[in-house]
Amino acid sequence: MSGYHSAQVDVPVRLNTNESPFPPPDGWLDAVADIARSIKWNRYPDRAAIELRETIAGRHGVSSANIFVANGSNEVIQTILLAYGGAGRCVATFEPTYQMYSQIARVTGADVVQGERRADLSLDPMEIERVLTRHKPSVSFLCNPNNPTGLIEPRANLEAMLKHATGIVVVDEAYAEFSEWSAIDMVSEDLPLAVTRTFSKTLSMAALRVGYVVAPKQMISDLEIAVLPYHLDSFKQSATIAALGFVSEMEQRVDTIKSERSRIFAAISEMDCEVWTSGSNFILFRPRSSLASVVWQRMVDSGVLVRDCSTWPLLSGCLRVTVGTSDENTAFLGALSAALSVK
Repeated sequence: MSGYHSAQVDVPVRLNTNESPFPPPDGWLDAVADIARSIKWNRYPDRAAIELRETIAGRHGVSSANIFVANGSNEVIQTILLAYGGAGRCVATFEPTYQMYSQIARVTGADVVQGERRADLSLDPMEIERVLTRHKPSVSFLCNPNNPTGLIEPRANLEAMLKHATGIVVVDEAYAEFSEWSAIDMVSEDLPLAVTRTFSKTLSMAALRVGYVVAPKQMISDLEIAVLPYHLDSFKQSATIAALGFVSEMEQRVDTIKSERSRIFAAISEMDCEVWTSGSNFILFRPRSSLASVVWQRMVDSGVLVRDCSTWPLLSGCLRVTVGTSDENTAFLGALSAALSVK
């Protein structure tokens, strides 16, 4: 088994990892500088991250006992799979989707069962029923909006998962700010449902690595058993609390990204490419007359980096581009047009 890596190439325009193209607000940067000076660096952090959990809980109208925070949503997913995966258990994914679910599941020793999406990359509720009733996974993942396809899952698909699940259901809402609905309002003590979020995308804090999950209290208790002690450092806790004061300002950027996404989609649609409608901050497309790997390299040579998804299930020949700044998107469209025009 190989590790999960996204190419890190030193080029002027990097549009391969779905980060926000905008830096955090200046007010947050000033607050962070003050926080760095006030931290008691010789002392361990608050192991329970009480204030941070209370602040996040207030955002969603839940109890802090329903919140678990970790170093990015990937660590949240890892902790869930340490608690509920492992040898003798299986984990269900519906491909193509975010690859870390199956990657981490296998690291814990769990078997992975992969349901398959339709040719148009949508997910059939009957496929959900088939996989969950046949394999009875201990953990089932649903990514909404789905990465790397960008499709927003209908609520009916989550309802199908919950109806047929014998284990827990995890909804990954890394791109929630772009979705038409959230599963957080469905979280309750009598449903095996967990919803993960991240600060790495819309909230412009990818460098800080913070993610969290909203889940029933018993599930949170299970995660606290599986995680290492003092896993969240003091600086991260305080910086994240400060960031939550700027959420409204950062979420206002979503409309800008959506507008640029529409511009990119329209432009790619005029090129020799198949392109999928996106409900996120990225777009999946497939060059029709050129190999994806060749187009990818030509764009890198032009100073633009996108994600090559052509080895993922059902995505042969596909590339994915993150929506960047207006200038970055213009550079991408120029590089793609040039790459496709080479005969």
